Amino acid sequence: MKSAKLKEVLLAKTQIMETLEEIKAQVRENPILLYMKGSPDAPQCGFSAQASQALMSCGERFAYIDILANPEIRANLPQFSEWPTFPQLFIDGELVGGCDIITELYDSGELELMIKAASTAE
Repeated sequence: MKSAKLKEVLLAKTQIMETLEEIKAQVRENPILLYMKGSPDAPQCGFSAQASQALMSCGERFAYIDILANPEIRANLPQFSEWPTFPQLFIDGELVGGCDIITELYDSGELELMIKAASTAE
């Protein structure tokens, strides 16, 4: 009985580690990456809609991950980023923040500068 429980725990920890490695690779491989609910064309929550609209308004390509279609990422991204809510924007491997921060940066003009800098570095 204990052996089966131990195997279950080890399997769960292995899956978490694999998911964290996957997140790390996604962030590393995509200079501009938005983890969101849904897609930019079909966001599944208002915050994701607002964040993706701000990014699209900057006029550069960006990657996104639909956390609703990826429950392991949804469950483990907050541990990776130390940020509890979605959406989450990463630029050049660094967490920028969620919807409020993205909106503030967009309104001040800073987001477009950050996006353009990350796009030209690609």
